[in-house]
Amino acid sequence: MKTIDVHTHGIGGFDTCTASHRQILKIAEIHKSFGVSVFLPTIYADTIETMREHIKPVQKAMTIQEQRPESLLTEAKIYGVHIEGPFLNPNRCGALNKGAFINPTLDNVKRLIDGYENIIKIITMAPELDGAINIIETLTEKGIIVNMGHSDATYEEAHNAFKAGAKGITHIFNAMRGFHHRQPGIAGFGILDEDVYIEVIADPFHLDIKTIEMIFMVKPADRIILISDSIRFTNTSVAEKAIIDAEKVLLGGAMSITDAANRLIELGFNSDIVKNCISTNPAHYLGIEG
Repeated sequence: MKTIDVHTHGIGGFDTCTASHRQILKIAEIHKSFGVSVFLPTIYADTIETMREHIKPVQKAMTIQEQRPESLLTEAKIYGVHIEGPFLNPNRCGALNKGAFINPTLDNVKRLIDGYENIIKIITMAPELDGAINIIETLTEKGIIVNMGHSDATYEEAHNAFKAGAKGITHIFNAMRGFHHRQPGIAGFGILDEDVYIEVIADPFHLDIKTIEMIFMVKPADRIILISDSIRFTNTSVAEKAIIDAEKVLLGGAMSITDAANRLIELGFNSDIVKNCISTNPAHYLGIEG
């Protein structure tokens, strides 16, 4: 059973803000040590030029891995990249640089993905932005998964984006419009819709354990994907301490997905269901067979 992390910016002192493929391979090596089989290095929102500079070393690292038999890999296999931005809502920036956020025009999308279409697996974008629906349709036709995230979308806007082809929601409840009894919002859509996939950060800091319990009670179990959302400061030695900035904004997840899964199991969550959230579910989501 392959353990898959579809959303990680880095770990153990390294992250994707680099021009070095060696650093990407180091991230892969550290993830492997935590029991991760496959992962998607996730690119931070920045200028399109900078984001492309950060995709390039991932592509090179993938090429190096492809030249070796998978049985001899000493790192987690890099399946492709997840691009978080830059088509996001500045009102829901979270820890990302809102100064880099731009509207999703065809020209901007082409400049971002040109030459990397084969390795870009997921793009997170805010579906309420002007032009987003057309871009979701375009990306979906190209075989790129669109996640909704860093968004102030209403329930209806999220539903329309899903109908246009969006397949998932990035780190549910975090950096998005929350649930309100008169407007359930994008978070409400993520919980209530039976078909849309949702990412869940299951460290002790991003979601209250009762919120996670609600997710597993309401959401179809095969649509839940645990992610680490780990960053360069993430290590099991800091799992009991939130990774925050000076403004006490959460910067990223504090645990690997295997540690987060084990935490839930220790808290009484069904072991088989939780294990599927880091294996079978993300594999189906990405279209990975075997």
